[in-house]
Amino acid sequence: MKDKRIGIIGLGYVGLPLAVEFAQKFPTVGFDINSSRVDELNRGVDSTLEVSNDYLKSVVVDSFDGDSVGLLNTTDSEVLKECNFFIITVPTPTDKNNRPVLVPLQKASETVGKVLKKGDYVVYESTVYPGATEEECIPILERVSGLTFNKDFFVGYSPERINPGDKKHTVTKILKVTSGSTPESGKVIDELYQTVITAGTYLASSIKVAEAAKVIENSQRDINIAFVNELSKIFNRMGIDTLEVLEAAGTKWNFLPFRPGLVGGHCIGVDPYYLAQKAQEVGYHPEIILAGRRLNDGMGHFVASEIVKLMIDKDLKIKGSKILMLGITFKENCPDIRNTKAIDVYSELKDYGAEVDLYDPWANPDEVHHEYKIKSTNQLEAVSEKYDAVVLTVAHKEFLDLDLTSFLNDNGIIYDVKSVLPKSLVNGRL
Repeated sequence: MKDKRIGIIGLGYVGLPLAVEFAQKFPTVGFDINSSRVDELNRGVDSTLEVSNDYLKSVVVDSFDGDSVGLLNTTDSEVLKECNFFIITVPTPTDKNNRPVLVPLQKASETVGKVLKKGDYVVYESTVYPGATEEECIPILERVSGLTFNKDFFVGYSPERINPGDKKHTVTKILKVTSGSTPESGKVIDELYQTVITAGTYLASSIKVAEAAKVIENSQRDINIAFVNELSKIFNRMGIDTLEVLEAAGTKWNFLPFRPGLVGGHCIGVDPYYLAQKAQEVGYHPEIILAGRRLNDGMGHFVASEIVKLMIDKDLKIKGSKILMLGITFKENCPDIRNTKAIDVYSELKDYGAEVDLYDPWANPDEVHHEYKIKSTNQLEAVSEKYDAVVLTVAHKEFLDLDLTSFLNDNGIIYDVKSVLPKSLVNGRL
């Protein structure tokens, strides 16, 4: 293992935490096409907040001297030529029609193919449908490098399990599934990950098994949350508090503790579509998976309609009303706004004619505007008006200490999407 020089392609929420761990033991090159991202990392700053600035500064280097270790961040793919073990951690999103977009993965494969040498290893961590690594990525590596798969170079798949914002289940503390294109390469890949993953590893029997294991992890969560979201809709019509039902049912030892909510982000809100796409390609229409996705994708509309009903009950005019929305990130205590479903609540309320102000202390207003073309603030001082409704969409810790009633006009309402506020304080919740 001493001769390994690691190249991490993609320095986002997945790649950076992995890179800083490998950099403790191996010369590690972090490559990203985003120059501003590379610049901030070289200054010892991680805007994703996954790695502390002090920890990042302790591993960042300008160059390697002999057998020295550390993390060299760059936008120059030529630097990757010195590496012999490549790990690809680029995003795998979906398009507006929920079809898998493999372009970042294909471009990353081309980048690695240009520097690939005999004896090198390439491991993919990006979430894909079963078969994507062998069908889409390996042919690119062969074509660009001119090398022969499983003779000149070897490939593996080790699905990322990063949970953005989670400071307890960090990359080294989550058991890692690994795999290789041959039994021997699988062992090499598994042993390398064992050097940094303290929670241990699990060597899957094949790349396809590892790919499938990853994609069903989030599909399972998606379906479970869709079930409790549907329960929320049913119990709402029956005048029953969903959270109280779940707490009562949760007294049984084998009841699964899922809660209703908005299901977004780059994993749970995306991965089921990858599995569904492949299922349809092989001639099977996945009813449960797609039904769960449809239900969860519709929760923003449902939340907005419930808010409007509560306002009407209070004789509040909807068109021209002032609403304060708290939170735009896809989950609490995390700056990640990718594929957030909070935007659906915002858009629906705007469609009703309401004027919506958005406050999120974790989200960068420039990024929010770039991604969604809407105005937001991360400064509480900018929120000074009185509102007809306050909607808590994300359970950031800062929101739990606010006196939300101080933002309300007479007869105004509070709606709690996350069911984290005292029941006596809110007019409605999922």
